[in-house]
Amino acid sequence: MSFFKKIFSSEKKETLDKGLEKSKTTFFTKLNKAVAGKSKVDDEVLDNLEEILVSSDVGVNTTLKVIKRIEERVAKDKYLGTSELNQILREEIAGLLSEIDSGNATEFTIPKDKKPYVIMVVGVNGVGKTTTIGKLASQFKKQGLKVVLGAADTFRAAAIDQLQVWADRVDVPMVRQDMGSDPASVAFDTLKSAVTQDADVVIIDTAGRLHNKVNLMNELTKVKRVMQKVVDDAPHDVLLVLDGSTGQNAFEQAKQFTAATEVTSLAVTKLDGTAKGGVVIGISDQFQIPVKYIGVGEGIDDLQVFNKFEFVDSFFK
Repeated sequence: MSFFKKIFSSEKKETLDKGLEKSKTTFFTKLNKAVAGKSKVDDEVLDNLEEILVSSDVGVNTTLKVIKRIEERVAKDKYLGTSELNQILREEIAGLLSEIDSGNATEFTIPKDKKPYVIMVVGVNGVGKTTTIGKLASQFKKQGLKVVLGAADTFRAAAIDQLQVWADRVDVPMVRQDMGSDPASVAFDTLKSAVTQDADVVIIDTAGRLHNKVNLMNELTKVKRVMQKVVDDAPHDVLLVLDGSTGQNAFEQAKQFTAATEVTSLAVTKLDGTAKGGVVIGISDQFQIPVKYIGVGEGIDDLQVFNKFEFVDSFFK
């Protein structure tokens, strides 16, 4: 397919290739075993492929879609060889992801007609939420944008302090209150400050507890409502951060958060330390929510804008 002919940024691509190394190695070890001694794609190969995709955390529903697509290819070409299976997988999974209206960006950008552009970040504790905010702030600042952070996760003092560390590291202003303060009040103050400073981007951290979905829903709804007193269409993006290394647990978190609030984009972190990179494919497809960012390393520049063609090219290289 022609979309694989694009020349990617070599430095970014190397980081992505390296970050997906564990996922790719595990996947192809299993795939090579599945096709050993086989010259053509038959029912047994497809059954094995189905098992491999599910065990790679692509997810059952997405796996069944991929297998169906490949079965249709096999039906058209009776002599489809196992040597072509890798290329077919790349094409069919890229085609599947192409049905979601996202994943083509290559740079950290924001719409020019929204100022300040407000991003509300949600996700459970421990998924890399604060780190993602810090890295996002760094990338936006590199684009010459003025960034303000808001520490609206007032449930834990550690969350406020951790975000402050990132604000200091990236050298961007942060609005905070004491632990236990009303998160909506912090969000309100953050947006007022951002408007006063003529900021381009506002990133609001929120609490990540899921033990009571009703409370979470009420809190996030209130935060949104109060923000709209300052910026009438805020937030412009509700970014859910998921830990890719948790595999199926990431699916469950996505399910919980999409039920609690309207999520408009996803960031999948910690892909470099896991063999579960297939979770990006499954979550993109199953929730039909664009994956905007992926974390493929610990460095401040290892948060990447998700490009589905780059991702599939690296995964099935």
